[in-house]
Amino acid sequence: MKKWLLLLTWPLLLFASQPPFNRGVNLTNWFQAESASELPFGKYNKTDFENIKSLGCDVIRLPINLHAMTNGAPEYKLDPVFLYFIDQAADWAEETGIYLILDNHTFDPAVDTPDDIDQTLLPVWRQMAEHFKNRSELIMYEVLNEPHGISDARWNEIQQQAVAAIREIDSFHTIVIGPAGWNSYNNLQYMPVYTDQNLIYTWHFYDPFLFTHQGASWTDPSLVPLSGVPFPYDAAKMPETPSELLGTWVEGEIHNYPNTGTIEYLRQQIDIAFNFSQTRQVPVYCGEMGVFIPNSDPADRIEWYLQTRLWLDLRGLAWTMWDYHGGFGLFEEDTPGWFEYDLNTGLAGALNFVYPAQKTYTLQPDSTDILIYSDYTAQGIGQEYWLSAGQIDYYSATDPIEGVYCLNWSAAGQYSNIRFNFNPDKDLSDLMANNYELVFWARAGSALPNIDIRFLDTKTDVPGDHPWRMGTTLNSTLLPRDGIWHEIQLPLQEMVEKGSWDNNQWFNPQGQFDWSAVDYLEFTAEHSAFGSAGIYLDQIGILAHLINIGKPESEPARELYLYGNFPNPFNPATNIRFYLPQSGMVNLNIYDLNGCRLITLLSADKPAGNHELRWNGRDESGNQAASGIYYYELIAAGKTLAGKMLLIR
Repeated sequence: MKKWLLLLTWPLLLFASQPPFNRGVNLTNWFQAESASELPFGKYNKTDFENIKSLGCDVIRLPINLHAMTNGAPEYKLDPVFLYFIDQAADWAEETGIYLILDNHTFDPAVDTPDDIDQTLLPVWRQMAEHFKNRSELIMYEVLNEPHGISDARWNEIQQQAVAAIREIDSFHTIVIGPAGWNSYNNLQYMPVYTDQNLIYTWHFYDPFLFTHQGASWTDPSLVPLSGVPFPYDAAKMPETPSELLGTWVEGEIHNYPNTGTIEYLRQQIDIAFNFSQTRQVPVYCGEMGVFIPNSDPADRIEWYLQTRLWLDLRGLAWTMWDYHGGFGLFEEDTPGWFEYDLNTGLAGALNFVYPAQKTYTLQPDSTDILIYSDYTAQGIGQEYWLSAGQIDYYSATDPIEGVYCLNWSAAGQYSNIRFNFNPDKDLSDLMANNYELVFWARAGSALPNIDIRFLDTKTDVPGDHPWRMGTTLNSTLLPRDGIWHEIQLPLQEMVEKGSWDNNQWFNPQGQFDWSAVDYLEFTAEHSAFGSAGIYLDQIGILAHLINIGKPESEPARELYLYGNFPNPFNPATNIRFYLPQSGMVNLNIYDLNGCRLITLLSADKPAGNHELRWNGRDESGNQAASGIYYYELIAAGKTLAGKMLLIR
């Protein structure tokens, strides 16, 4: 009989009141940026919330580098950019019907929590409470992740102040509180008895630590040299203590692992939190639990999750795994982390998740427009940069060409770059063959030097291959340095191979750039530093070439043509383009799925040629349209054409 079946024969116990949720995930590295201007907001969208719920999850813990989302001392005012994006995350949670814990994850394992952290914590939480006080009960607050290096007494005093500060403004929402000592279950006992009845006590679980953190670089000492520790303990599989770790606590733990590397030990440690809940009659919740992927045996890792999850469930203890994507995550290592392709099904099964049958991904040539940046970097495109000097603001509100934000890159040092990393790689071969263009809007002053814009292909294992560059130079002819927005259209077919820089060595062009395996798009200060200059960028994409622009009247007219809208899916706005073969009356309307007209974007006489309109996602009265599928209808030249688009709030 399987071990987990034996557990089901154990008598169930009476539990203290527990949280209104049961299980979920941590969405890491989303709101954990160093500033609001660097948030990779496009990493997740509402579909991800829906996917997580479909697993059987009813809660998402959202780690936020909250103190970095402010203007700093002394007022610690929350950045409007952060509030704009966190509101969208809260909207998706409420629309999906899943709890969202706003976890103050201002945390560095190498830095002790300061005794005066209340100077930051209290003003930040007063603002958060004011901002979210009218939200539904699905939104919850977590005061601070893993306080450490601070005494229990001092931390408990500060946490009580934080709870009181929130309650002065918001008496409705649940507050998640936790002990010092890294939210250790052993420190729960030192927490005070609160009179507030709307609290959840959190704790974290990574025992046995030797197994769950082998390969981790952030521990002291680093556990990168340690690998192959089994779970449960198996003498035949135990590794020797790495030479780098001899004489450290790790050597002692390896000798003691026959005692700590057992299922019984795991249960005993979990029961410390369970017994606290029973004694205090308060709800408790395991906010983090997991096993680092790189150096752990995959089967043993799954076994740990199975045994941990079974005992947590048997004890009626809610949990969120650390994390969803990432080093402790739910997806197979070294994959893009796509929900229908890359789930670790063995792990998902151990967690009792309901998951879709996984498909096999094959890179196919792209065949339509590709959105790269519009208010924020598109999903599936990594937001990366390297700066020798200067700064990047992905969310500048200074006169964007469309939408809410544009990208501002200023005072860059030479060779600094902005990269949009395609994940997975892109096959742009068909788009190149069909004369697609890299299109974006830009504006710059007279002092801006030339910038190189280039695609880089992937470096293969073939001897002599390198990450080849294909691109062009953005000079003053292409972009007048007049401080005015200009639309830049760079045909892929007209780009020039630029060679390769690989392993600190330069390689001249060899005609080997591969359009079928493009790794990323890069804007680079190749020629010189910016000095005090800068450039604004907006609405970046790879679009179908708008033929007939500037077409002489003597050329034969084409038929009426409606291009696909861009971006699609979109939020908050999208462009709709069409070609009119002759002057005449044009009507362009937007409809919902029920056939109800939301708005008429155009009803007027227009000359022959290409035209472009912008829909801001609002109806005739200015009200925001909800997430969903919409149709656009073009009536002109005696014909009616239509297209379909998806709005994601």
